[in-house]
Amino acid sequence: MNNNTNISSPGGFRGVLRFVLSELKPKGKMLTLFNVISLPVMILGAALLVVRFTRGLGSITNLSQDFPWGLWIGFDVVTGVAFAGGAYVLTFMVYILRSEKYHPIVRVTILNGLLAYIFYAGALLLDLGRPWNVINPIIGKSFGVSSVLFLVAWHFLLYMLSELIEFSPAIAEWLGMKRLRKILSAMTLGAVIFGITLSTLHQSGLGALYLMAKGKIHPLWYSEFIPILFFVSSIFAGLSMVIVEGSISHKVFSDRLSVRLKRSHDDILIGLSRICAGTMFVYLFLKILVFIHGQHWSLIDTPMGYWFLLEVIGFVLVPCIVFLYAVRKRNLPAVRIAAVMALIGIILNRLNVSVIAFKWNAPLHYVPSWMEIEVTLAIICAEIWVFRWIVNRMPVLNDPPAWARSRTNGEIKNVPRQKKEVLQPWDT
Repeated sequence: MNNNTNISSPGGFRGVLRFVLSELKPKGKMLTLFNVISLPVMILGAALLVVRFTRGLGSITNLSQDFPWGLWIGFDVVTGVAFAGGAYVLTFMVYILRSEKYHPIVRVTILNGLLAYIFYAGALLLDLGRPWNVINPIIGKSFGVSSVLFLVAWHFLLYMLSELIEFSPAIAEWLGMKRLRKILSAMTLGAVIFGITLSTLHQSGLGALYLMAKGKIHPLWYSEFIPILFFVSSIFAGLSMVIVEGSISHKVFSDRLSVRLKRSHDDILIGLSRICAGTMFVYLFLKILVFIHGQHWSLIDTPMGYWFLLEVIGFVLVPCIVFLYAVRKRNLPAVRIAAVMALIGIILNRLNVSVIAFKWNAPLHYVPSWMEIEVTLAIICAEIWVFRWIVNRMPVLNDPPAWARSRTNGEIKNVPRQKKEVLQPWDT
């Protein structure tokens, strides 16, 4: 077969189809602890989704007219998008700042970001009473250009497309499509710049949604600086997720790791910890300024005040100090502990703004049903399954194929065509 596969030809298309179908088969053990736990969770979640779309939101959720946004928005979207922030931060560091140190984890970070947006932004459909109207901001009869949601919707769509372009060279390498890969690689830098621009806007745009709820959010969490706080927190939230995910992947996918990634893994985690500590200090400084500016001293000695102190001191100040200690001592267990604490702090903050501190003084407050929690767990499990399937097949953590290992300007480029014919994956 020719080195440059032509999938438009009957033989080429059938070959690609046979190859993809063969790759759908499971690799590795199926009877594992994670599979045994996650598979029933996903099956039950799918059944609940059928009930939700046939009988309405009220059949499985505790949402109401007073609390139209619940766990699926507060955690799946508002928190999940912050966890996906590592993609735009890492691509900025590698492609713009030329920090080659972090290049081995760029692809896996982009993949995490892409899947997070697909699954968590897709979870937005679950929370809409009329999910078919979700296309209105894109091609609908009522675009709503004056709404922050218009900006967020367009940015979500365009950012997912840009991340798909950034990751697409790995797909082309998996399929052995050299010519297509060359085209996609040439688009990478433009997609990165475009994606970074979109991320900085919609990360803060999610916070801007809550600027219109001044009378509904507890004063300790409401501020005109919510967009800035959301943006800054997305930096260390995304990098903390990269640390946690990278630590797990280093053990689970040890046979898939490239030599360079194995050698630089510890240095990468220490470097990310240093950035997390710096951004968490900036975030803490901004939180203190906002608190002083709001003059809410009397609210500290209240139950919500104690909850606020737990969030700020317990899950911002403490992990920041632990990060600094870990960097100074090169202590990897401390790095992982600090990253987990930082992620818990982000969950608390985003849920406080969107759920817990929202209409905090209402007689009947929203509490998610067990079915809402189950669907959220099913979405997380499904994302992990897809991530595992891709990592086990595509060059994400491991080295690209030999024909794609020449590097130019920070991106992998094609080497000159060899005289000897190279077989495609489906020819072997």
